[in-house]
Amino acid sequence: MTKIQAYEDFVKVHGILLAASGLPRALHRKLFDKLISETFDGGAYFQVHPCQDGRQRSLLLTSAAPMPKDSNVFLIDHAWTFRLSDAYKQLQEVPGLAQRMAAMMCVDVDSNSDAEEIDGDGVSRDNYSKLNVTDIVENEIGYAKERGHDTVKWLELEELDIDDDMLLSLDLSSKFPDLLALSLYGNKLENGEIVVQEVTKLKNLKALWLNNNPVLENCDGCMADTIFKGCPGLEIYNSCFTSNFGEWALGFCGGVYKKDNPCPIHQDDHPLQSVTSLDLSNRSIHSLINKAFSPGEMPSLSHLNIRGNPLKQNSVSELFKVLKGFPCLQTLEVDLPGPLGESAIEILESVPNICLLNGVNGSKILETGNHVIDSVLQPCLPEWTAEEPLADRVINAMWLYLMTYRLADEEKIDETSVCYVMDELGSALRHSDEPNFRVAPFLFMPEGNLDSAVSYSILWPIQNVQNGDECTRDFLFGIGEDKQRSARLTAYFHTPQYYFIQEYEKFHQMLQSKSSTPLPVKSSSSKTLRRTDGRVLRVYTDLPQVEEFLTRPEFIITTEVKDADIIWTSMQVDDDVKRAAGITDRQYISQFPFEACLVMKHHLAETIQKAHGSPDWLYPTYNLESHLSPLIGDYYVRKRDGLNNLWILKPWNMARTIDTTVTDNLSAIIRLMETGPKICQKYIEHPALFQGKKFDIRYVVLVRSVKPLELFLADVFWVRLANNQYTLDKHSLFEYETHFTVMNYRGRMNHKNTPEFVKEFEQEHQVKWLDIHERVRNMIRSVFEAAATVHPEMHSPMSRAMYGVDVILDSSFQPKLLEVTYCPDCTRACKYDMQAIVGGGELVKGIDFYNYVFGCLFLDETTHVCPL
Repeated sequence: MTKIQAYEDFVKVHGILLAASGLPRALHRKLFDKLISETFDGGAYFQVHPCQDGRQRSLLLTSAAPMPKDSNVFLIDHAWTFRLSDAYKQLQEVPGLAQRMAAMMCVDVDSNSDAEEIDGDGVSRDNYSKLNVTDIVENEIGYAKERGHDTVKWLELEELDIDDDMLLSLDLSSKFPDLLALSLYGNKLENGEIVVQEVTKLKNLKALWLNNNPVLENCDGCMADTIFKGCPGLEIYNSCFTSNFGEWALGFCGGVYKKDNPCPIHQDDHPLQSVTSLDLSNRSIHSLINKAFSPGEMPSLSHLNIRGNPLKQNSVSELFKVLKGFPCLQTLEVDLPGPLGESAIEILESVPNICLLNGVNGSKILETGNHVIDSVLQPCLPEWTAEEPLADRVINAMWLYLMTYRLADEEKIDETSVCYVMDELGSALRHSDEPNFRVAPFLFMPEGNLDSAVSYSILWPIQNVQNGDECTRDFLFGIGEDKQRSARLTAYFHTPQYYFIQEYEKFHQMLQSKSSTPLPVKSSSSKTLRRTDGRVLRVYTDLPQVEEFLTRPEFIITTEVKDADIIWTSMQVDDDVKRAAGITDRQYISQFPFEACLVMKHHLAETIQKAHGSPDWLYPTYNLESHLSPLIGDYYVRKRDGLNNLWILKPWNMARTIDTTVTDNLSAIIRLMETGPKICQKYIEHPALFQGKKFDIRYVVLVRSVKPLELFLADVFWVRLANNQYTLDKHSLFEYETHFTVMNYRGRMNHKNTPEFVKEFEQEHQVKWLDIHERVRNMIRSVFEAAATVHPEMHSPMSRAMYGVDVILDSSFQPKLLEVTYCPDCTRACKYDMQAIVGGGELVKGIDFYNYVFGCLFLDETTHVCPL
């Protein structure tokens, strides 16, 4: 086709793409004109501005005239287009790419270490103009006398390099016996016994800050418990409320108590009466049922922030009752989902005085019916060190910016997604739940075919926008709570960690409660198909290997499905296929009904979890389409406990490690959901290695019957080796030949004869393979028992099947299940002769592989197979 010149031709070629983009029809011609003329005129209307102290950018409308809804469309270029596996290599090799991406993502400069630090309590960290400790102590005493106070009650000794010896020499309890608040933030205290000894002498202490001292890393929770016992009035410890919190802690957060006013003047004062706004966010509060936290003490309270608190000791109904009691409370900030439940609507209905919830007008929430809202989530901003190369910074930050699409034509869809990053203008668009712009990818084909395609993004206003307004888009356009919107926001924002940890704990407890009883091993009940009159069994197959290697006289290949006694096919045979092909209930088929419970990765995990809970041989596995929240919680728990957080993402139903990713980046895990349904499984970071390389093992399982369960394990199995030495270096995660073992379809095939592998493996690790083999046998039996127990509908007397079971060994030589495949590729089994490792050690000829498979499944033979 010649180059498109006319608008009508443009619409004819791009009609489906235009409809998919959502661009209003009234803007189609304007888009055509800009594409043909390559007009990038966004700079005349918009300007990029730094925000978040230069760690993020925003886009403002700067044109003098307002921009009405659906009035214009703008082209956005794609600054970087790539396949995920090529990202790191391109950043290293393409001149200027890493520099441009780093600048766009605001990771091109080192953070300003000289900037004044402010902690969560608003205390300045400017080293008191470089005064020494003695000077500060003397100044504080003088300051108190000037104000007519007998003693110092508030002392800040922060970032002064105070060590244990210096703390002892200060003798704080003698100089300041009435001290109420002491901050030792950012010093060099290491000895817990010394800290406890000196602090507990201060019997009136209400608040103590030891944040950013080595002692907190060196000591366990016992130090805190001892301090609490020695200072029974302590209400704030390291910025968190103690269980003893009351009027003083609430007064501190309400702005009543501070350095100039550390305590009430008169004993019978009610200092909280004047509090109208109270920020209790991130104080580790476990209960709000407290004498001081009451309408009687704070009758004027109108704004309350309780984000980031677990509140585990209160039920939802108890919390609603407490909040409902404050007559003036109109503004509430709370985690959603969180301790008050998962529904903004339910909160508004339970506490009807609330007018503003998480920064959103209550009437608007009720009008739109949005259960989960939040206008003030803090954005996830990239973190890096000065020593970190630009390419590494970009790899970490790109998940906040990249977008994806997948190419397709009339014949097939591309196996992996294309990733892209919009140019500086497009990448400056920040998120809003109520955006004023919309962005969509658009593939322009100037010559009418995919070969000429150029990818853009198109931008247009979906609300009326005024000069100076920030331009925003919905990062999760079209994704509601039915698709886990709140959890997916974690890719971009700091969502409440404890909520996800609770979801993980519930999921974990559910798995722990599962147990199963092994199915009894019964004698064979399946009947041989061998005919007494000597007639052969006709086999229809679409597999060339079966046609070539099934040479037994009892079987003959037929090209007609309707004539076959046995249909051995790689195609899924459902009711529609049966009707179309004329398949009857008297023909044997090489697959079982509902076998998806084994061969689709998310169903396999669900089947095992329903039957066995969390067996040792199945690493933690989550279906991202339904269990994203507990996965996020698991990630946070591992991060908190300093555990490995490397995960592998696998598509539900793709083989050959297509679209499979290994990462420790939570934003990446969540964003990769956009490329198709996946499971996320804890990566086995310490596998058993063979000569320093990762490997897995393919076993062949033959199933004669599900009820009763009749399984056989082929004597033939083979090992699949990675090509590169195994490493957990983060750059290696982009190297297919380091972390993956299937080389039949890409990479260099590294074949290893199985008997040689077993012999050398035993010598290298001083283990007995037969011990490992027995554990593998037990595991495989358990997998198929789970399917038979959870899905008894799999049973069919007219089914026989062969499955591939992929197994990896951990560093303790315990087997772990990777996946189960139907109609496994048995090229190696047919190509190579193998000395059997188990049984009698006979030579198993490759050309006879399908002969003994069919013999086992259809003639009740057990040559070169072992019953499970």
